Parts: sequence; C-alpha cells; structure tokens
Amino acid sequence: MSQLCGGQLSKKGERPLLVRFARFLSALILVIVVAVAVHSWLSRNTAVPGGRITVYYVRASNESVVPWPVSLGPARDIKSIAFYAATQCVAGPPSTIADAVRFPQGTRVLSVDVAGGTATVDLSKDVERMVGGSLQESAEFKALTWTMTALPGVQAVQVLVDGRRVPTLPGGHLELDEPLSRSSW
Repeated sequence: MSQLCGGQLSKKGERPLLVRFARFLSALILVIVVAVAVHSWLSRNTAVPGGRITVYYVRASNESVVPWPVSLGPARDIKSIAFYAATQCVAGPPSTIADAVRFPQGTRVLSVDVAGGTATVDLSKDVERMVGGSLQESAEFKALTWTMTALPGVQAVQVLVDGRRVPTLPGGHLELDEPLSRSSW
C-alpha cells in the first residue's frame, strides 16, 4: 500500500520525504542556534566591553604605575585589542607627561598573540637600544605587563625580540626568558 506525501509516493514502512526533510531542517536550525550562542558567549567573555582600554605607564620619579585611558577603534576581538594595547603602551603616553618612562625610540610591536592566559608580544630589535639602566628597563616592561594583564583572560606576558626569546636585554637587568606577570614586580 502506498501513501501520497508532498508529491512523492512512499512504500508502507518508509518515512515520507517531507517528514525526513522537516527533521533535517530542524537539526540544521538547532546547529545554527547553538553555533550563534557559543559565538556570542565566547565574544562576550574574551572581548573588552565598551570603547576604552587602560594602558599603563611608569613614572620615573617614583616608579608608580599610572593608568592612561585609551579609546578603541572598531575591532573588538581580543587579538586586535591586545595588539592595539601593546602598541599604545610602547608608543607611550602623550608627550605632555614628562616623567613617564618610555621605550627606546623606534621600538615597534611586530605581533601579539593571546593563548592560554599569556599574551606573547614580539617587539622590534630597537628595544635593545635602552640607555637608562635597570630602572628604565624594569619600568618599560612593568608598564607593558600591567597593560596586557588588564585585558580579559591575560595573566602573563611573554616578550620576544624580533621573533625570538631572549634571556635578557643587553643591559641584563630583567629576565625575559619566562613570562612576566604583575607579581614579577
């Protein structure tokens, strides 16, 4: 015995084509809803809310860490925000802040990657031209560490110089072969 379903004849005991299509469509919609929910949850928990981040610098006069609010561009994914934060930190605060410790002129952020709670910041070789001694070197990386660990999900900062791990900078004052955290100071 046959039955008519959606213009298709089916034999007794077979699911009509329309029922199979409806189940397929329901499963597809469920997968899409779950994917959107997961994406929304991940975006909410890895991106910075609002349109600002805090970049830190260190005062040469008393070695205190000072927050400096910076407006974000349109990107809101953690990797773009981390790159922007590192770039702003290396560039330093406005020149009107005279006692801020700054990275050596020409130092650039080559790349930033965030994985497993660690931001890996690759700086140009210009960072090795530091001339201020241990205070200068410590303050530069303290500012970078505080800036990066202010981002959601970042607890430590691994510094690379031109794509490679270095034990220290030429001054030898600060060990860079292991990730830095706020407790490093």
